[in-house]
Amino acid sequence: MLSGCGSSTEKAAATGRTFTDGLGRTVVLPEHIDRVVSLAPSVTEMIFAAGAGDKLVGVTTYCDYPEAAKQIKKIGDTQTPNIEVIAALRPQAVFVTTASQIQGFMGKLESQNIAVFVTDPKSVKAVEENLRQFGEIFGTQTAANAEADKLSNRFAELNKILQGTTRPRTFVQISKEPLYTAGKDSYLTELISDAGGDSVTKNVPTAFPKLSKETAVAMEPDVIILSASDDNREPNEIFRNSTAVKSGRVYSINADIIARPGPRMAEAAEEMARMLHPEKFADNKQ
Repeated sequence: MLSGCGSSTEKAAATGRTFTDGLGRTVVLPEHIDRVVSLAPSVTEMIFAAGAGDKLVGVTTYCDYPEAAKQIKKIGDTQTPNIEVIAALRPQAVFVTTASQIQGFMGKLESQNIAVFVTDPKSVKAVEENLRQFGEIFGTQTAANAEADKLSNRFAELNKILQGTTRPRTFVQISKEPLYTAGKDSYLTELISDAGGDSVTKNVPTAFPKLSKETAVAMEPDVIILSASDDNREPNEIFRNSTAVKSGRVYSINADIIARPGPRMAEAAEEMARMLHPEKFADNKQ
């Protein structure tokens, strides 16, 4: 998507440091960074977790976690950020995800010596690596490494708890109508596995596929997990005769913690594990 947009190295200062971003691009950033903009809630959470929340001078209207993010200047939403507002904040770098619509405005930012750094974590390991890299970028290695270690340790502990468990067939419903779920390219498929489940859509192409009712009805999940939203409070009608619905194994989870690949992925996996294997957490319910 960005192959024709050039490299940030052309506009960076000679004294900058070189990093490789999530798309494999070479990005040169200043030696000392204290003014950045985030164009995605997941990136904002990562920057705070890496101990660099005080470096953020602009975030999107969707950036609502942690609480301190709500007080930062808003630059529009993820898909349609206000370039003029961003430029007026004089950031040294803008951090985006591949989900952001950045192709059109990358050149505008780089023409003003504003580096664009893309993150693209598709796994828990990638999130850990991003945290450590952010520590290097912002000079907050101690905090960032501690957060990455904590994330790794929580998944290791969860793995111990779930050893030997039978994996129920699990369906994550992202939206009811149309019916969207998590496919083989989504980090959510890994999270379901980490939580002790077996995703019935793990082999469906793309990250967040739209399913036909014919495809969905054949999946027969034991458990359905709903991404909580006003229009996704119950399973799609196609699942009315499924084992999950008949046995009452339909659960709801905070949409933000499963929609944002970042430091709260451990929280998401732990919460799903309690849904899938309540017997393993009988003495530690939340």
